[in-house]
Parts: sequence; structure tokens; C-alpha cells
Amino acid sequence: MKQWIAIFASIVLISILSENQCQAQKYHTTSARALKFYKAGMTAFDYIDYINAENYFKQAIETDDSFFEAYMMLGDLLSKLKRYGEAALNYQHAVRLDSTAYMPVYFSLATAELMSGDYEKALVHYKVYLAQDKISEKNRILADRNIRNCEFAIKAVKRPVPFSPESVGEGINTGHDEYWPSITADGQTLMFTRQIRPGENVLRRGISQEDFYVSVMRESVWETAINAGSPLNTSQNEGAQSLSSDGNYMYFTACDRSGGYGSCDIFFSAFNNGRWSIPVNLGSPVNTSYWESQPSVNADGRMLFFSSNRPGGVGGKDLYFSVIRSNGKWSFPRNMGDKVNTPGDEMSPFIHFDGRTLYFASDGHPGMGGSDIFFTKMLEDTTWTEPVNLGYPINTYNDEMGLTIESGGEKAYFSSRRDDQGGKDIYSFRLHEAVQPDPVAYIRGKVSDKITGQLLVAEYELINLTTGKSVFNNKTDAGGNFLVCLPAGNNYGLNISKDGYLFYSENFMLEGTHSVFEPFIKNIKLSPFRVGERMLLANVFFEVDSWQLRKESVTELNMLSDLLKNNRELIIEIGGYTDSTGSDEHNLDLSEKRAVSVVDFLIKSGIDQKRLTHKGYGNTSPVGDNITSEGRKLNRRTEVQIIDFMK
Repeated sequence: MKQWIAIFASIVLISILSENQCQAQKYHTTSARALKFYKAGMTAFDYIDYINAENYFKQAIETDDSFFEAYMMLGDLLSKLKRYGEAALNYQHAVRLDSTAYMPVYFSLATAELMSGDYEKALVHYKVYLAQDKISEKNRILADRNIRNCEFAIKAVKRPVPFSPESVGEGINTGHDEYWPSITADGQTLMFTRQIRPGENVLRRGISQEDFYVSVMRESVWETAINAGSPLNTSQNEGAQSLSSDGNYMYFTACDRSGGYGSCDIFFSAFNNGRWSIPVNLGSPVNTSYWESQPSVNADGRMLFFSSNRPGGVGGKDLYFSVIRSNGKWSFPRNMGDKVNTPGDEMSPFIHFDGRTLYFASDGHPGMGGSDIFFTKMLEDTTWTEPVNLGYPINTYNDEMGLTIESGGEKAYFSSRRDDQGGKDIYSFRLHEAVQPDPVAYIRGKVSDKITGQLLVAEYELINLTTGKSVFNNKTDAGGNFLVCLPAGNNYGLNISKDGYLFYSENFMLEGTHSVFEPFIKNIKLSPFRVGERMLLANVFFEVDSWQLRKESVTELNMLSDLLKNNRELIIEIGGYTDSTGSDEHNLDLSEKRAVSVVDFLIKSGIDQKRLTHKGYGNTSPVGDNITSEGRKLNRRTEVQIIDFMK
């Protein structure tokens, strides 16, 4: 209510000032009838009755087409309604009638021209405005900024980037507004916000309603979206969500919700047993008594980006990020700094699955007018590169925001109103190469018991083999499913474990690779503790033709050590295997020494030597072809076999 009172008061003040200005100059009409229509329009304008105000001003102009003040007020009204092209035409007509009657009109005229894409004229009229004496400091700053926008836009229009948006189809787009798309790493699930406009919702007739909807892709077609349901959707409005890479949890914005910290807060919900959990407010320090909105979580779930107007920022709305701490709490948010944030507004962040490329909307960096979409990349010290505009016609004089990009880095989704008669729809397009993020592969799997086939809830962990640090860890869902992103440029180890089972490991050697990868689809069968059961130590590596363990092996060997410490009944054999390169005698000797190296590591880590045996098998049990490099790689391996249990 206070906001509306403030808006009403400002409108009345503008109207009074406008009319006083007109009276001070005397009206540019001698028609009593035209003046009557004009004054009726002013009254309607004061009471925010814009429909009648527009009609009265137009009638005043029809009665006297040289009525300067009527053109001015119609321009102001149309600008307020964001009908900038029409507003510019009326301001231009007023200036043609009298170019010196009211010099501040050049600021309004230039702004209307900028916001309707007439950049050449806007540039001229901003310069005319700045040449005047005694202009307001606020408008001077805005005019200077918009001159830079005009100069940028004029060049951008002459160098358009490739852009061919296509509707995502009738399964998602309807006569309502669809926006804020969010997609999983495998590109198979799309969540978005749909707004049901007044009169179309029997539950809240006369009030627009925003809810989450979900669509899945079948045979390259998005199926009919379904409402995400209660308790995620409520009678309040929900929107601006960020879906996790595997689709199992989300962060989103809800405003004016009971128990909230500020006008808008960020909430969390998880997907379990076919439904979303009751949303939880993230609380302090992410949420404050101010406005926090439009969250975006990175692929490993450890960094959360959002927009906020809290004090201490660079501009009106700034971008911040928070990291998850070891206790599961979010750290105090860090402002992204003045390289990204400006005195204007930065909103709608999207952190790509590569974990370092951030897309966002800004009206403070040079652009096409309104909010444009930019991208920046995070450096090793968590500072950011200079933002880059995605270019025209991706960006236009309209507000662009709400971009999301598939893991491969090429296909993007966004919302746009392409038809003046229709609502917002979701579109996809191919990003031109210069603004693409790094491609990301992913592994999607299902975990089950090797003997019974029962689907298992198991723990999985992704490890950067170069640094030895855990990148991501979580549990599979009730159906044994998991999905993990694998950003290019690093080597990764994957470990899957469950109490009572030997663990599963695999490696993905992607270091130095920057092409788009095919996803890895795995059906993983864990072996229960039973004599004769084996597991491959896929992330144990040796120097070439040597039994010297490489440092990348330490993480997995520590995991094996922990398994043995937690299950003291196990007695195992470490088996070493080689490919067929070299003589049989050499391979047997090498494989034996490699097995001994693993045993020695385990003994040093505290495992009783009585529980450990070793054997070198050379190339006597190949699992690959020994012809191709890939086949030979499979044959060079270290295995663990359960041979007995402690009595």
C-alpha cells in the first residue's frame, strides 16, 4: 500500500509540475474544446486512469493538432506505459511544433527513442539535452550512460550475431506467460514459471498467479508440462527458480511469504518420492530484511548466486555469491565487485554447469537499452573477467533476462514476447561460439545389487584426480539414480559406495579436452561382501613400466583403507595385471611388484598384514583386446578380491 501511495504522490507531483509548466508558458491552443479535453485528461492521469487519460489527450489533439501540451502529456503517459515507440512520435511532434518551449523534453524524447531502438536519433537528442544549462545531475548521469548505450547499440546493429530462436513447442508454451526456464544437465527436464493472468484462475480470480511447471523430453519433443504441485506451489507467487544439475532439488524466489525475512526471499525444496518437499527459507545470512531473488546454484551445489538490493552494494541491485560450508550452512554472501556490478541493476544470474561461466542481466553496462544479457568467467582467485555483451539481436531495446544453457554449452533457453498480441513464451537457440561456456560432460547412472538386482541408495563422490579434492558428493535417489557433471579440462575419479558392499570406481580422463562429450550412461552393480567377489581399483595408477604409485592413486587407496578399517572381518587379495607389451616374465614380475606396492601402502595406513595377500597375474587374464590403446589400458589394472573372513 505504501508503494502505491508513493507512486500516486509522484504522479500527482509530475502532473502538477507539468501543468504549471504549461500554464507558465500559456497553452499552445486557442480551442476551448481542446483545452477541455486536455484538462479532463490531466484529471484522469492524476487518478491513474490511464485509459481515459489517453483518450482525452488524443481527443484534444484531434480537436487542435497544434496543441503542444497535449502531445507532451500523451508522450509522458505512453512512456509510463512503456509504449516507447508511440511516446517518441508524440514527443517528436511536440518538438516540431515548438523546439524551445520546454527544453527538458529532449531527455524524455531521447529516452523514448532509445527504448524503441531508434539509436541514431536518441544519440542526437541526448547531446542536445546535455548542451543545456541547469540540468539535473541525475539526468546528466543517465544521459551520459545512455549515450554510451546508443554508441554501443549503433555498432552492434551493424554487426549482428547469429540468432535463430525456435519455440520449445506447445507442450510448454500456451496462451499464458511462460518464463524463467531452468534445465537439468542431461537436457531432459525443464522447469519454468507460468503466470495465469487475472480472470483465468478460479481460485484467485482477478489476481495473477505464478506457479512452477515441469516438462520432460521424449524423443526430442517436450511433453505437456504439469504443475509441480503442493507444497511447492501455493496460493502465493513462486518464480525465478534454479534447478539442480540432477533435478533432485531447487532454489527459488518467493515474495511476501509467511515467515519471510524480507519482501522476497530465497527458498530450498527437494524432490523425493515423486513430490517436492515443503520449501525451507534459507535464512540469514543469505536472506535479509531486503530483497533477495533469482538464485542460481552451480553444478556441484556448493555455490549459490543471487541478486539483492541490500545496503553496501555497488548499485541498486547487485549480484552476490555464497558458498556452502562444512557444517552445511551458507557463508556470508560476497559481492561480485565493481567489475560485474554497476550503479545500475544486475539481476538474473545463471552459473553454467562448467562452474565458472556466469550469465546475467544488467542495465548498467553498455548495451542496447533496458537490460541486456552479459557473461563473465570466474578466475582461480574467484575474481571475474570483464563482462561481455551477448550481442544484437540476442539483446535488443527490450529487457532481456532469464537465460539458461545446456551442459554442452551450445543450446540456450530464454523467454521472450515475440508477438505483441501474445504472452511470453520460452524459446531455444544456438549460442554463437564466442559467448559459449566450456562444454560439460555428465555421467548418469543407476546403482543396484549385483546378486539380487535390488536398486540401492548409495553414496557417490566425484574427485579431481589432479588435486585429490572431492568435487561433489551425494546419495542416489530411491531408484538408485544419480547424475554428475564432468567439466572439461580435468581428470576425475568416481567412487560409489554402500555399507556391506565393495565400492565401485571409474575414471574419466578429460584433461586438456574442450570438445563436447557424449554422456556416460552406467548401470553399476555393487558386489556384496562375499568370498570371491571382486572390485576394480580404477583410480590406482603407476608410472610407466614401473611399480611406483602416482599421487593420483592416494585418494582411492585411502578409500580402500577406510573400507578395510570399517569392515575388519574382510581378508583380501590385491591382484596386479598388465597388458601384453613386453615378455611374459617381465609382465609377471611387474604385476607382482605393483600388487606389493598397494599392499605396502595399506600396511602403512594401519591395515594388519595378516588380512592382505598379493599376486601378480601379468597378462594371463586380459579384459581388453591388447591391440588398441583402449584395450591395453583396460588390461593394465589393479583388482581387489575377497578371499576369506576373519574368524
